[in-house]
Amino acid sequence: MPHYRRILVPVDGSEPSNRALVTALQLARDVGGRVLVLHDISDLLYLSPYSDARTLMALAHDEGERVVKAALDICASAGVPAESRLVTGVGHRLGEVVSDAAVAWNADLIVLGSHGRRGLQRLLLGSGAEQILRLAPVATLVVRERTPSPS
Repeated sequence: MPHYRRILVPVDGSEPSNRALVTALQLARDVGGRVLVLHDISDLLYLSPYSDARTLMALAHDEGERVVKAALDICASAGVPAESRLVTGVGHRLGEVVSDAAVAWNADLIVLGSHGRRGLQRLLLGSGAEQILRLAPVATLVVRERTPSPS
């Protein structure tokens, strides 16, 4: 099995994202690797075309910094070296941002969380994980959200 020493983890503060981060940290710790946590707020300008764009971006930037800091705290508590990137450009899709970061950082692996949405929910909300998988320049591990066990 290959040793993945440079692991990129897109984070958004959700449970699937945090599960992916923990998985990446376990992998990195096992081989003496490191992680790059990445948070992207590029598309947030399009969420509310009627709001003040500067206010929206300032709020998104503050939240992004909070998400990245929380992820770095988890990395530190796991004893794994970590770097972070907060992407704030406009006009790029999540898959492109992650792919570009993986190439620029020379990542060996991308570990990402997925909500596992299907059907109409997936159609309406899109699939960041699918975008990343389609454009990933390196091996990618998808960590799914836990589903309740059948009763």
